[in-house]
Amino acid sequence: MANGARQSSGPGGLAATTFFSKTYDEANALLIEARAYIATARTKPRERPAMALLHSVETMRLTARLGQIMAWLFVQRAMHAGELTLEEVRGAAHRLAGHEVCLDAGGEDAVFLAPSLRDLLARSRKLYRRVSRLDEMIARD
Repeated sequence: MANGARQSSGPGGLAATTFFSKTYDEANALLIEARAYIATARTKPRERPAMALLHSVETMRLTARLGQIMAWLFVQRAMHAGELTLEEVRGAAHRLAGHEVCLDAGGEDAVFLAPSLRDLLARSRKLYRRVSRLDEMIARD
């Protein structure tokens, strides 16, 4: 959320909006870091095709997680801005998706992957788990 968008008339009020703002800021920073990694990462598929394939799979897992997180946060922002109702947010179309792929640890422990990629994978999975719990709380309450 933008610095000026800290007020809310939606569920949870100012405290909830500030909390989501901090989560958004964290996700956005991770997204920027992941983009920088992907833009500079180089693999040599002819030398080690299996490693190049795993690298591709894991960078796609990273972008899938971050995409799901950001989409979910945008939905929360829309709800707090009054653009969506709580009932709409609880609908399947606005829930966090991709659990099977996004919760899998994947290549986090693959020592031949770059340490920076393994770190991004671990931090993005931790953030995805946290957002998943929030999504479940909103759906339940």
